[in-house]
Amino acid sequence: MKRFSSLFLVALLSGATTLGGYKLFIEKGVGRNSIITTASENYGRTVGLNAENVDFTSAADKSVHTVVHVKNVSVRTVYNPIMQFFYGSNGGSQQQEQIGTGSGVIISEDGYIVTNNHVIKDATELEVTLNNKKVYKAKLIGTDSKMDIALLKINADEKLPYSTFADSDQVRVGEWVLAVGNPYNLTSTVTAGIVSAKARNLDTNGIQSFIQTDAAVNPGNSGGALVNTRGELIGINTMISSPTGSYAGYSFAIPSNITRKIIEDIMEFGNVQRGVLGVVGNELNGPTSKELGIKETQGYYISKVIKNSGAEKAGLKKGDVIVKLDNQPISTYPELTGYISTKRPNDKIQVTVIRDGKNQIIPVNLVKNDIINTDFKGLELENIDGNDKKRFKIDYGVKIKEVNNDRLKPYEKDLTGSIILSIDGTKATDVEAVSKLASEKDESQGISIEMINKMGQIIRIII
Repeated sequence: MKRFSSLFLVALLSGATTLGGYKLFIEKGVGRNSIITTASENYGRTVGLNAENVDFTSAADKSVHTVVHVKNVSVRTVYNPIMQFFYGSNGGSQQQEQIGTGSGVIISEDGYIVTNNHVIKDATELEVTLNNKKVYKAKLIGTDSKMDIALLKINADEKLPYSTFADSDQVRVGEWVLAVGNPYNLTSTVTAGIVSAKARNLDTNGIQSFIQTDAAVNPGNSGGALVNTRGELIGINTMISSPTGSYAGYSFAIPSNITRKIIEDIMEFGNVQRGVLGVVGNELNGPTSKELGIKETQGYYISKVIKNSGAEKAGLKKGDVIVKLDNQPISTYPELTGYISTKRPNDKIQVTVIRDGKNQIIPVNLVKNDIINTDFKGLELENIDGNDKKRFKIDYGVKIKEVNNDRLKPYEKDLTGSIILSIDGTKATDVEAVSKLASEKDESQGISIEMINKMGQIIRIII
């Protein structure tokens, strides 16, 4: 019995010593100098990594009543080739009504609604159904086809619930989000996911700074809301990436900061005021930096400064590496364009560049999109204005302002004033796009250009 008591006492003392050592040396080290790091108790709740700790119901309840169903009625002419054969070009045609649907987000209690431009394109009639099933005729206030945003207005008989805008620059990868849409007029539906990436570039001709999420979004959800767990608007759901046309894991939203700026422009000016920095270049990575012979591997390398731009006037030059705009870090082209898209002409931004190995902050006043120009193969180009768009019924292109190419001088009178639509099959959306395209082309090779001449005729030349 004595022997058993002794063994029990030794075991008890050993256990106490082990426990005391763990408390003293192991637990004290956790979260300080230890290689093992533990999160604080509220970490998962703060950043939303644990779905069990995130309350989706409050955000859903706030947002479902602000998302509407949008019906687009358009009319197109359908031709019957057999009837045309017998009765001529005017025979056998008939008007056919088409119905398109999507979603929209109420952004004010008096009935302003934001949606995608592609949802309402070519509409002859617009109809909006609220989540409470009330139906209203909608008026189109303005659009921005480049950024795929449209603003509608309904005259409701009551004050409407509306979404509040969050700062999309503060959105973090991994943050929980809800995608809310009203795709088939069944009342609003909600799906949940996380932010998969920010400033995603999909090589579109317009916006190049999408928020990517894995929340399920299908075609009828276009124009719907992407909200955070507080129910605040962080984006407008716009497109999906799918081989089948249905949701397959990725969806993309226009950030709320860009959306808000476009809407405010439309409401205040009637059109979108685009501020332009005026630089062309490459986003840096290991191989690009090695090819350029520079040490920096992050940032936006300036290979060309556009004439008459704010960048030229402020003294930015070839070889500078942009690493920050105001307080926003810049490491990719979509980050740069995404931030500039939230600004207007004459806005001043602080551009941080690395020049000769040292950081410099250079204030730049952004200029209006239609006053910058660039040289392409001896053609001085400028952006088209509203009169050009109306006259030629186009929404993009660059105008030939001057001909400096000796080989093209004999045709100067015909070329000056013509509008370039595409270069080697790529849309010439604006001067910046052409400058970027020019930097990628081999000057020794012929380039095919499609344009509209001053008579409104489509012509093609190779230079």
